[in-house]
Amino acid sequence: MRKNNTQPRAPVLLAITAIVSVFMISPMLLSVMAGLVNNYSVGLKSGLTLRWLGEVWEVYGGTVGWSLALALICVACTVLLGVPCAYALARSHSRAARIFEELLTLPVAVPGLATALALILAYGQISAFRQSFAFILVGHIVFTLPFMVRTVASAFERHDLLALEEAARTLGASFRQRFLGILVPAVLPAIVAGSLMVFTLSVGEFNLTWMLHTPLTRTLPVGLADSYASMRLEIGSAYTLVFFIVILPVLWGLQSLAGLLQKRHGT
Repeated sequence: MRKNNTQPRAPVLLAITAIVSVFMISPMLLSVMAGLVNNYSVGLKSGLTLRWLGEVWEVYGGTVGWSLALALICVACTVLLGVPCAYALARSHSRAARIFEELLTLPVAVPGLATALALILAYGQISAFRQSFAFILVGHIVFTLPFMVRTVASAFERHDLLALEEAARTLGASFRQRFLGILVPAVLPAIVAGSLMVFTLSVGEFNLTWMLHTPLTRTLPVGLADSYASMRLEIGSAYTLVFFIVILPVLWGLQSLAGLLQKRHGT
């Protein structure tokens, strides 16, 4: 007698999932549609157009490159700072390390406007720094670094890595050889996962960026808010479409890389 190995269906859960998906995706689809019609109040009857996309690119096109550059540089900085910090926190069990870890995560709990105000009070008097994208970059690093550290630190705490590091130490491997040759490759999937999180948070960060930006240092989210506040609804919606067109391929690429490393190295 053959056993039925098929899993029982859950129509209620499937229906709830479908309803939630439609509820979340519908506003984005409506926003995209509003950026592709001549007149949103008339709807599709007014005809489709790429005019609003052209106007968005003409006025705010510069924000695209700067946002991507800031996010990528932020990822690089958080990797360089966060991976060694994550290792130190994972290996230390002192009270000072725990206090430092809590202080490191403080910018996540504090509103972005408060963090931005603190940066302005501390470094706002340096005019060249204040008026540059580097000032926004510092804010993004302060905000995203805890996510990189927490993600990678949990990978460093694996028991098999502790045993592997101890074995390499007994065989005479230096700290540099152990760290760069054994530990970092072993936690590479966690580093990529943290990088994906940092990139997503950086490129979409608004509150902190809005406080730190100047008229010459706008990013995608700041430009999006400006377009909704000062221009036609169709232009703001077209800006949303530009945001999707620019960001989604990068996110899909990073997610594919993370999945590939997960298959090869595991966690």
